[in-house]
Amino acid sequence: MSVLVDSSVWIAYFRGDETASEVDRLIEENLLVTNNLILAELIPSLEVRGEIHLIDLLKNIEPIPLEIDWNHLIELQVKCLQNGLNRVGIPDLIIAQQAMRVGLELCTLDKHFHLMSEIVELEVF
Repeated sequence: MSVLVDSSVWIAYFRGDETASEVDRLIEENLLVTNNLILAELIPSLEVRGEIHLIDLLKNIEPIPLEIDWNHLIELQVKCLQNGLNRVGIPDLIIAQQAMRVGLELCTLDKHFHLMSEIVELEVF
């Protein structure tokens, strides 16, 4: 199963944090995927810091096209709110929706994704 790596994991990986050690394995096994939303979250700050090699690494990963179902996104937000998850932003809902619809596991360090996986069909690790 392919794995969508969230920006929280990428940031930890770029810092050399042990919690993101899975990224190397996912790259080596060609299981890692991304999307333009995650790239848009990461690349600007990397560019400002002159981290060209990290930008090149990210740009070598073919992004999966985003197809947003706004009605489904609203349903996800309603489920989150009904279950006390009040701070899940639209970008993270889009990321969760893509993982669910395309059949991807989501690799994340963000607590709200793990909480979401208890109320919707989102695979996280």
